[in-house]
Amino acid sequence: MKWEGRRRSSNVTDARGRRVRGRSAGAGLGSVINLVIRMFGVKGVLVLAVVGIIGWQVGLIDPAALLGSGQVQEVEYKASPAEERLFQFVTVVLADTEDIWTDEFRRVGREYVEPELVIYQRQIRTACGMGDSRMGPFYCPGDQKIYIDLSFYDELARVFDAPGDFAQAYVIAHEVGHHVQNLLGISARVNRMRGRPDFNEYSVRQELQADFFAGVWAKHNQRYLDRGDIEEAMRAANQIGDDAIQKRTQGRIVPHAFTHGTSEQRMRWFRRGLDSGLFEEGDTFEPAYEAL
Repeated sequence: MKWEGRRRSSNVTDARGRRVRGRSAGAGLGSVINLVIRMFGVKGVLVLAVVGIIGWQVGLIDPAALLGSGQVQEVEYKASPAEERLFQFVTVVLADTEDIWTDEFRRVGREYVEPELVIYQRQIRTACGMGDSRMGPFYCPGDQKIYIDLSFYDELARVFDAPGDFAQAYVIAHEVGHHVQNLLGISARVNRMRGRPDFNEYSVRQELQADFFAGVWAKHNQRYLDRGDIEEAMRAANQIGDDAIQKRTQGRIVPHAFTHGTSEQRMRWFRRGLDSGLFEEGDTFEPAYEAL
């Protein structure tokens, strides 16, 4: 990908020197709530809330610890030359997404609100709870920010066997796709499905649409692509499909536990976006789930 010397986005926060001290149980609390909903329904959550309030009043529960709101300490951070180069690269990729999605939204009479990209290490507090690098890159609709620990790219190449700068760019474009969904109201509609037995299917549809939007971005960014770049993105999509990850990590495939789609689905929807170039043609919520 041709990126050196090009415009870099100003919507980037370097948080690599921030260190979160204290417990970060926000993600664990969310897991407990989801489990209670599945087992006991909304009434169970109400009982849990009452118990929590009583525990807080008698001093047995620390709300700050439950919400993952540990203290943040700023430390001096010195990046390696290779990491600094990668930092500059992702700022150019973000700038590309800004240009393309601004034009796409303008084409349909809408205004594109640019997201912020936060580059951090290990853990970070977000409007969606405590972020952890083990989660991989993620988008938080609560603060309209994309979060990434650049060490993920080493994992992408080493563990997932998906090296290359365009594979790295695809990851950013996919998360920006979630931002587009947030602006269009799609994320809110999916979120309202939480707690339903078929919620995982809506999660898959949402992720495949983000892959489609990444393909739309690639379509409009082709003047900066090198030979083999699309293949890099397709390889990344193939390697991070739910079936590929499950087979790699647990030795078997469990379709009802899918949240992002299979390798074949992710490649197919990225390719559809690349062929179309029109984001409004990426409705992954209309087809039957078996036809995705």
